[in-house]
Order: sequence, then C-alpha cells, then structure tokens
Amino acid sequence: MKFIETLREGDRVNDIYLCKQRTSAVTKNGKPYDSLIIQDKTGTLDAKIWDPNSMGIEDCEALDYVEIGGEVTSFAGTLQVNVKRVRRVHEGEYDPKDYLPVSDQDLGEMYEQVKAYIASIRNPFLQKLTSRLLIENEALAKIYQEHSAAKSVHHGFIGGLMEHSLSVTKVCDFFSKNYPLLNRDLLISAALLHDIGKVKELSAFPLNDYTDEGNLLGHIIIGTEMISDAARNIEGFPPVLANELKHCILAHHGELEFGSPKKPALMEAVALSFADNVDAKMETFKELLLSPKDEASQWLGYNRLFESNIRRTTES
Repeated sequence: MKFIETLREGDRVNDIYLCKQRTSAVTKNGKPYDSLIIQDKTGTLDAKIWDPNSMGIEDCEALDYVEIGGEVTSFAGTLQVNVKRVRRVHEGEYDPKDYLPVSDQDLGEMYEQVKAYIASIRNPFLQKLTSRLLIENEALAKIYQEHSAAKSVHHGFIGGLMEHSLSVTKVCDFFSKNYPLLNRDLLISAALLHDIGKVKELSAFPLNDYTDEGNLLGHIIIGTEMISDAARNIEGFPPVLANELKHCILAHHGELEFGSPKKPALMEAVALSFADNVDAKMETFKELLLSPKDEASQWLGYNRLFESNIRRTTES
C-alpha cells in the first residue's frame, strides 16, 4: 500500500483509502465533478473525480473504504489525485489500523507523564480534581488518552488531545520555573484540563466531527462545566480556587475574537493562553511540513492560522 505521506507528483495509485468526505460540485464550464477527501494513518489528500458518470466510478459515501485508481497531480503547489476508478471495498479487504491517524508518541508513556504531573500538584483540592477526572474516572481517562484535539488544524489524530495537553503542560511548567510568581499548582491543573471539553465536543474516530453539544456549546464551555461539576463534588473545595481554575479554562484562547468567553485576568491564565497558542502553532507548522506537497517548491502556500504564505527552512 502506498501511504499518503509517500505520494509524489506523477505517482500512480491503485490502493484502498478511507473516504472521509465526498461532495459534488460544478466547474466554471458547468460540468459536474466530485471531490473526495481520502485518508490513511499518515494524513489526508484531495481527490477529484472529473467524470462521476464513468463506468469505473462506483457510488460511495463518507466513511466508506474505497479502492482508488488514478494519478497524483499538483495544483497550486498541493498534491491531489486525478481519480479514474473507484470501487467500494468490503470488510476483510482492509485493516482499519492503516486508516486512522495516530500520535507518533507512545500513548502509554504520555499518560504516565500526565499522572506524574498530577502527582506533582501540591494543593490537595487541585490534585484531587485532576486525579478524579483523568485517573479515577477510568472511562473518561481512556477517552482523554485516545481522543483527538481537533477536527483539523492541529493534533487531529488519535492521542492528539493528550499529546497537546501534555505539551502545553510542559511549557507551563517551564513558565512556572522562569516566573516564580505563577501559582504552579493552578497553572499545571489548568494546562492538563484546558481542552477536556473536547472529549464531548468531538466524536471519536473515524468520524472525528463536531457533536451537537460541540456545535451548540463548544469545548471551552463544556470543559468549564465538567470542572465545575467535579469541584462541586469535592467536599470543601474553595469557591475562589474553583473560579480561578474555571477562569483559566474560559480565557485560554486569549482573545475574545479567538473564541474565549473571557480575556485573561490572572497571570496563570495569560501563561496558559501563550502555551496553548505556541503548541497549536508549532504542531500546525509541523503537520504542514510533513503533508504531501509539490517538492519543486519550498513554499507551502497561504495558511490562515499564520496569515502568511509559509515556507520551508533551507536545509544546511
């Protein structure tokens, strides 16, 4: 099987992929065509069916596994497949593990690091709350370890939520050492839990799409409610501390225009918003560098997150 990350312009493909999305459209000349997003564990790729009524094109829908025959071409610096043949395949012809993107880090090792950070929290209430959500609640802990952090943009793979949360926590741990005025216990707790609402905002793979709750509320509000419920069930949990933790969650996108219901009012909330932003942007750039591109150009095209036409660094 040719995995998507290995495809290059001019390659011929005749392999099975997961059809993540299929839409119909019309060219400027009024000719109908279909656009597919195909996926395997290494990424996604655009595929165009310019003649949907051809005898070699079988009907397929999103989340079907399909055998694609065609040629890899380049359009505006981005690779896509010019599809000549589509066949819907049946169970037993493919291994689902080949089609679900997963973190390149060991999930078990990452979870041990999460538990070590929880153990390092000295405030008994914050430690109890993070432990109750991420360790004692075994069902939630399992989802936290395996869930993605996004439908797209960054960390949109199995284990992405934990990988992102752990990375943000590591940056926040550095901040706490460099800026001793920070309340480390509050900051580490907020970092571990800042995206906990995504376990309900997004559905599990292979769909990995927004749920009704996610569309209506969003992960920031969902996560704040989850933390509020957990704190309420811990006897003697200080109300001020609960509000400070919830504020960090509510403000972790930093700006109102970026989806934060509140702008940071605590030093810890500022630190968390910076750490979240740094990790999201570094992972986005990493994924762009690793995605199939036209190797003839160092330029990767315009990216809305960076608001810039971005480029590969020249290798020394």
